Amino acid sequence: MMLKKKLLLLALGLQLGIAGFAQQKTAAPTKNCQVTIDLTQVKNDKVMVTVLAPAIMEQETIYNMPKIVPGTYSISDFGRFVSEFKAFDKAGRALAVEKLDTNRWKIANAATLHRITYWVDDTFDAAKKGDAIFEPGGTNIEEDKNFLINTFGFIGYFEGLKQIPYELTITKPEGFYGSTPLQAVSTTATADRYLIQNYVELADAPLMYNRPDTSIVNIGKTEVLVSVYSPSKRVTSKPIAENVKGILEAQRSYLGGTLPVDKYAFIIYVPEKAGKSGSYGALEHSYSSVYFLPEMPEQQFSSTMRDVAAHEFFHIVTPLSVHSEEIAYFDFINPKMSKHLWMYEGVTEYFASHVQRYEGLFTTNDFMQKIRDYIANSRTYYNDTLPFTVMSANVLDEYADQYGNVYQKGALIGMALDIRLRELSNGEYGLRNLMLDLSKTYGKDKPFQDDTLFDTITELTFPQIREFFSRYVEGSEPLPLQETFSKVGISYEPVAVERVNSYGGFIPGYDREADKITVAETREMDAFGKKMGFKIDDQLLTLNGQEITPLNVKELFSTDLQRLESGSPIEIVVGRKNARGKIKKKKLKGVVTTQEKEIPHVLKPASDATEQQQRLRAAWLNEA
Repeated sequence: MMLKKKLLLLALGLQLGIAGFAQQKTAAPTKNCQVTIDLTQVKNDKVMVTVLAPAIMEQETIYNMPKIVPGTYSISDFGRFVSEFKAFDKAGRALAVEKLDTNRWKIANAATLHRITYWVDDTFDAAKKGDAIFEPGGTNIEEDKNFLINTFGFIGYFEGLKQIPYELTITKPEGFYGSTPLQAVSTTATADRYLIQNYVELADAPLMYNRPDTSIVNIGKTEVLVSVYSPSKRVTSKPIAENVKGILEAQRSYLGGTLPVDKYAFIIYVPEKAGKSGSYGALEHSYSSVYFLPEMPEQQFSSTMRDVAAHEFFHIVTPLSVHSEEIAYFDFINPKMSKHLWMYEGVTEYFASHVQRYEGLFTTNDFMQKIRDYIANSRTYYNDTLPFTVMSANVLDEYADQYGNVYQKGALIGMALDIRLRELSNGEYGLRNLMLDLSKTYGKDKPFQDDTLFDTITELTFPQIREFFSRYVEGSEPLPLQETFSKVGISYEPVAVERVNSYGGFIPGYDREADKITVAETREMDAFGKKMGFKIDDQLLTLNGQEITPLNVKELFSTDLQRLESGSPIEIVVGRKNARGKIKKKKLKGVVTTQEKEIPHVLKPASDATEQQQRLRAAWLNEA
């Protein structure tokens, strides 16, 4: 998951033939679970789900809605969105149902069970903010507009029967299209039918139904669907598809020229206002990812989408091709968490940045800035001595507040492991090679045992790698960053004092309506900022005649401003409200002011790097 809040998942889809329901009232018990979701009859913002039960031999059965789903690492309790749960035999007689808790219903006389029905409310409209679910992992019901169907939010499973096939039928309004990684086995103007191998794969297959705005790009032999729902229609699929194609092609090259999936779907919901969770981001699945991103200018949206997609798409490697038994046989009610979030999320995040340097989309300086951000965030906001395997195994409860570190220190673990592997192999073998070897060793249908992964990696690589895991992933030692960077000729200073040209020292903000960077807080504004006369809510318009935008503000202040000579004239135009509340331009003039400033986590190529260090860096970053 990206947060940017990011959450994640794992599974596929379901299906059922709707037209044959009346005829099936007297049919023999089925060996699969047949489900119909009717999107044409919305009542009180709810839709009905009908489940034709498989043959059940026991006298009692339990129907479960997920408490938690793979990749989210938080409790969802989807049963709380279910109401009017009923069970019937073939003759239509009601069977006794007892609600055991939020997510489970016990059905009596289960050997005679023919069907169950219930209504599902969506999570987007949760009554209270505290009840909200991160939107990419939630559900949306907007009659005649949009239905976001994360399947685990609509469909459950019978106790002990997660591994039976599912048949899913979606009854849809005319003109609606279902965007999904699933391949429909039949489709008409009013219904789509899908077949899925089991519940775990069903839960991994989101669908979004609305009037279509879709584009398709082909990446090698992989067909990639980009589907957008934007109520205002300000964001459309075509420019996004064109923008992400470059990063997807880079990822294909990075993975050896072939992607491990035939079809992939980017499902993108663009709200006109913030959701109940208060967050934006994405949730990855094995063959798709779901996005909930705010409206932005086209260039900015495409740039944000590219960066987030770079992470989400890499989950086709892990956990799709490399995952533990905890994921393969996921317990949706009382899950046991894997110890290896460092790999599922950390390595994935590292790859998302490294691929852009390795394939020439980033400069080395751009990549170093990403690494610097990982270091700063992990050291500032998280416990750097908490063993990563311990945090991962207990991320649902005791260490829930440490989850975000999987995208920070987790990425650094990936980087340090990559460099160590390069060092031991004289630059010939890195983390990318290791993940491809793990994919061959295991693969989609062969999970590993959680306690054996480190030993397997050691067998595939070098004996010294076991010590790396013992000290820095299982153990409490902080990563040896200075030693690691030194191997590739990079100088790392935890704190450096540099002379920089001041921008004013105010805390910046963002005016979404105006799409302008603003002055949000001035309490710590420096002497230059006070002399220039910045005020709270000023909109930053130009710097020496160059427009300031959300896309270029970082480059203007960190690069262009730093090139100016100390004492030279500077003019910053701001938009400031007058007494009548109207925004008027105001020129703020002064001279460039240089000051000493402590800069944390400075990374730069070492001036005295040896030939061996330079060769290793070239192999690591694919530098010429």
